[in-house]
Amino acid sequence: MKKLKICIVGCGAIGTWLGAHLANSPQVELSCIVRSNAVSDIKHSGLRVDFESAHATSVIGHPVFVTKDPQDLGTQDWIIVAIKATGLASLISELLPLIGEHTSIWTAMNGVPWWFTKGLTGAVSDHSFKSIDPMGFIENSIPLKHWVGGVVHASCSLKGLGHALHHFGKGLIVGEPVNKFGNTENAELLSPRSQEFTKLLCSVGFEAKASSHIQKDIWYKLWGNMTMNPISALTGATTDKILDDPLVNAFITQIMLEAKSIGQAIGLPIEQSPEDRHAVTRKLGAFKTSMLQDLENLRPVELDVLLNAVLELATCVNVPTPFTNALMGLSRVQMQELGLY
Repeated sequence: MKKLKICIVGCGAIGTWLGAHLANSPQVELSCIVRSNAVSDIKHSGLRVDFESAHATSVIGHPVFVTKDPQDLGTQDWIIVAIKATGLASLISELLPLIGEHTSIWTAMNGVPWWFTKGLTGAVSDHSFKSIDPMGFIENSIPLKHWVGGVVHASCSLKGLGHALHHFGKGLIVGEPVNKFGNTENAELLSPRSQEFTKLLCSVGFEAKASSHIQKDIWYKLWGNMTMNPISALTGATTDKILDDPLVNAFITQIMLEAKSIGQAIGLPIEQSPEDRHAVTRKLGAFKTSMLQDLENLRPVELDVLLNAVLELATCVNVPTPFTNALMGLSRVQMQELGLY
């Protein structure tokens, strides 16, 4: 049986979590592109995931190839991009040697992707995000046909090079940026590659599903983390403490109502109330968001894909966003002072 050549670009917390599982699949020849300081460790020890759950056993997987140089690997069937959105533009030149005619790129990343409006209609149809890809570099470098949308419903943190700790969640979503059948909920209209990749992810233990309207799934996740991420970074607090404060809770609710109005205007309605979503977040317990982890480790933060892109969409559809503006302004000043934005 011919194995799928899959390359993970970026073995941070999520990349390590994904890679440790995929490396154990008999269907996969796994490669990893990592920073030079991580090559030796991962070659020697592999990728390891520990679990907070007392009932889960650590997963260790050994990639076939680990390198800092994409030229070592050749064309891949799938590329999994598991980096911060802030680094995507600078990564493009490294992806090019991995891409053949039939290569697919699945993004395990937060926030609004550069291609988000390609599958939408109306005022935002084909809008190019100045906050994400201002010169069109990403779009012009790698054709849209190679990109596959992704949503990760999981929380992990990095314990060391190639060593992650899984906190909760196993959900993964896969979907085409533009569904040639139209963005419907009909499962029969899913693309073959989305279905096949989803089946592979399920086979190694993830709770994966294919989506016929990936923008809807991206927007729903964003509806929660566009507030929790920056507010946790501003306050240094875990999510439970943020929701427990009535004034902060009310501030978050107003931002979510603005985003809900934007979603309605761009064809991505959300049926939940902010209070419903708060209840979902509370069930996850006290945790640090990815942006708070980035701040604590002095890594660049993803304000543009979480907030700035949303404000661009709001301008396109004339939805007022005074509360989102305030959060963006406060977060921008904080991160600029820290040199992280």
